[in-house]
Amino acid sequence: MPPRHPSSFSFWPHTSFFILLVLFPYFASSKFVIEPCTSSDSCSSLLSYLLPSDLKLSEIASRFQIKVPEILGANSYDPSTPQTQIVPINSLLKIPISCPCVNGIRQSVSTTYTVQPIDSLDSIAAGFGRLVSADQIRNLNGIGSGQPLAIGTQLKIPLPCTCFDNSDNGVPSVYLSYVVRSGDSLSSIADTYGSTVADLISVNQLGTQDIQAGDILAVPIPACSSINMNLYSDRLLVHKGSYSMTAFNCIKCSCNSSDLNMQCSSFPLYTSCHRLQCKGSNLFIGDVSEKQSSRGCNITSCLYRGYLGHTILSSSRSYIRPKCLGNQSQNIDSMAPSPAANEPKLPFSVPSSSIPVSAPGSHMAPQIAAPPLVSSSETSNEPVSLTIVLTLAIILYSNFADIFFIDA
Repeated sequence: MPPRHPSSFSFWPHTSFFILLVLFPYFASSKFVIEPCTSSDSCSSLLSYLLPSDLKLSEIASRFQIKVPEILGANSYDPSTPQTQIVPINSLLKIPISCPCVNGIRQSVSTTYTVQPIDSLDSIAAGFGRLVSADQIRNLNGIGSGQPLAIGTQLKIPLPCTCFDNSDNGVPSVYLSYVVRSGDSLSSIADTYGSTVADLISVNQLGTQDIQAGDILAVPIPACSSINMNLYSDRLLVHKGSYSMTAFNCIKCSCNSSDLNMQCSSFPLYTSCHRLQCKGSNLFIGDVSEKQSSRGCNITSCLYRGYLGHTILSSSRSYIRPKCLGNQSQNIDSMAPSPAANEPKLPFSVPSSSIPVSAPGSHMAPQIAAPPLVSSSETSNEPVSLTIVLTLAIILYSNFADIFFIDA
């Protein structure tokens, strides 16, 4: 959202945010949720993006200046989907963005766009799925009324976002900026994203249930948080039914739709991921082993514990339950349920021949070119004694967690 003088706003009583009415070229009196802020921190946020044309995944990522794996994870699609996969027009995707505090309000202004020969401000706004208006682009970039666009000019694109402490009624949540479409109702939006009409009214401070095309609503989506997982150097917030690749794209952390329980498992996208097994066992990170005994079922799992530099941390956990489920060894990720049936899914499929598939239980990476990792021997200038001290500190900090290295 473009910066505006605070005196032009009117606050809702006893609330920490307010709604601004903005005039669109095609939509009158469209509503936005604006969240005031004072800190310099950023949060995870989402955009609902209705594709204005057929676009490759790489083109969508370039438009919003994010990475393809982030789009795949946010929409719970196969991590090995090729970047050249075409997504058809009118597909509705979730676009993950960072939401910082800029000029006293939450807004994303890091996205830029280079003007092309046939562009107009309105066509640029349409290309971003009406998440921004022509007037907002004009105001933020100081473009006068009727002033032609110079080809090659880089424009800042203000995009709506909200944080609200990544919480909704005490539940960890990621907020989606949703552009209301013709035929939408608060009830249909709530059903799609697992919310309620009452919650949407409260979050957006709506006086009635009336909404119109072009309004941009803040929609809370429940999420899994890594706060209670005691991860080192890795803080994750993954909205339900999705996943996030972390630890150099070697670990996939998914959010269980039913109980908001985050499950992390080895899922190497790159061939540089090696030795992801827990020490002293044949279990990879995310694997669970069962063995029946006279005392009950002995369960052993290999857990992800974060990373330090290019070092992945893990630890084994064992416990006993009355009866085994019959799974001798399987990856936690394979037990995670599919996204809720009422959640939007990517409306395209990838031919099976185009996706490298490993045999069940194997942990071979699809053959995707990886950015080179610099080995510690090439970059370390510390004395040997300091290296030993640091290594001991890591072991103590991780509470005797197993340590695995990413080979360069």
